[in-house]
Amino acid sequence: MAFGQIAELGDAVVDLQRQARRGRPEAVFCQGKTPEQIVTITRSLLKAGQNALLTRIDEKKAESVLGEFSDKSPEYDAQARCLAIRVSPAPPRSGIVGVICAGTSDLPVAREAAFCARFYGSDVETASDVGVAGLHRLLGQAELLLKAKVLIVVAGMEGALPSVVGGLVSCPVIAVPTSIGYGANLEGVTALLSMLTTCVPGISVVNIDNGFGAGYIADLINGQDGLTCNTTSSEEST
Repeated sequence: MAFGQIAELGDAVVDLQRQARRGRPEAVFCQGKTPEQIVTITRSLLKAGQNALLTRIDEKKAESVLGEFSDKSPEYDAQARCLAIRVSPAPPRSGIVGVICAGTSDLPVAREAAFCARFYGSDVETASDVGVAGLHRLLGQAELLLKAKVLIVVAGMEGALPSVVGGLVSCPVIAVPTSIGYGANLEGVTALLSMLTTCVPGISVVNIDNGFGAGYIADLINGQDGLTCNTTSSEEST
């Protein structure tokens, strides 16, 4: 049974039908791959007329890719560790993805989420360093909370921010635990468990430090019609 077109490249087998099947091309996870492998996989995507998204690519490997495809105006964000090469514009979305980041130390994961959502076609607006240690900072982002169609909320430490945000809005919230925190944070496990055990409905949780997964899901939601985000009314009773 044939499941679709693939490119067999020796060390890698690239799914070239994913664009048609899922509406988004296969992403390239670069951690553990050599620069040569990354370039070969990227070239196969571009040859098939598909945009290329490279995640978890460090600066040294990025230099090789940027040099190889300099004629295609590649975009690289060193903090997000993401690189994009486009052969055509992504389909635009009607809504906005909001990325809310608890602390400045969580920014690499938040920037990865924002980069990936933008790559797939979403308009993204961000707010950083608005964690629960100073709740007034989050409340100062009311405009973004009101207008976003979906929110990505990134937090380490005890991972409380998604629950607070989820209690204020009616749109989907994607919680992203990070490995940032002192010893009992357990490299993100504490934040992950906190987010998984939230009592707030409408919150989904991705894996620790998984900004890519959050950005992908947010764009999927943003591509659906009929979803809006509004804060709960002050007259609502519980």
